[in-house]
Amino acid sequence: MSQSPSDPQAPYAPYMRVLDALTADISAGKLGPGDRVPSEVELCERHGVARETARRAVRVLRERGLVRTEWGRGSFVAERAGEDERQGD
Repeated sequence: MSQSPSDPQAPYAPYMRVLDALTADISAGKLGPGDRVPSEVELCERHGVARETARRAVRVLRERGLVRTEWGRGSFVAERAGEDERQGD
């Protein structure tokens, strides 16, 4: 019997919990374009995960184009494609 992602007994990587929470915050507008994403330390405390786990979740968001990371400053929610054009209307 194969395990589907909706199967509550299926293994679920801890980074995916962090990834899902951040994605939900971005989708709901709790974190908007230009907003700072919580730091690795904050994500570790909030979700009870290791630092590398938090780092991996942010890396996936960056790969998906949802956040941008500035060295020494942190990660920020990226502007959505087409958002600048709509604001000028």
